[in-house]
Amino acid sequence: MLTVFLKHDQSRPLSELRAQLAKQEFYKVFPPEGVEVVSWNITMGIGQVIVLRLPASRLSAVNLALENTAWGPYRTEFFPTYDFKAIAQAEQNKVRQAQ
Repeated sequence: MLTVFLKHDQSRPLSELRAQLAKQEFYKVFPPEGVEVVSWNITMGIGQVIVLRLPASRLSAVNLALENTAWGPYRTEFFPTYDFKAIAQAEQNKVRQAQ
């Protein structure tokens, strides 16, 4: 998985950012085919935080989609991630059963 931070340019009004995203066809291109959006949240003071599930072979497509359509309205940051929930729950259950 890949977590993407789209940090919005707070020096520009939202209407201007949206117009630039439309001109650059952000929503037409992102996410690219073969990439699943796990979550897409607005984080006040940061911008958008998007968690994607994708095969490694699609990483360059994600990068290009964002470089070509999101740069300008957003500064981007990328963080490889993985789902730890099942592992954490298994550890909790193991500890709780030992009590």
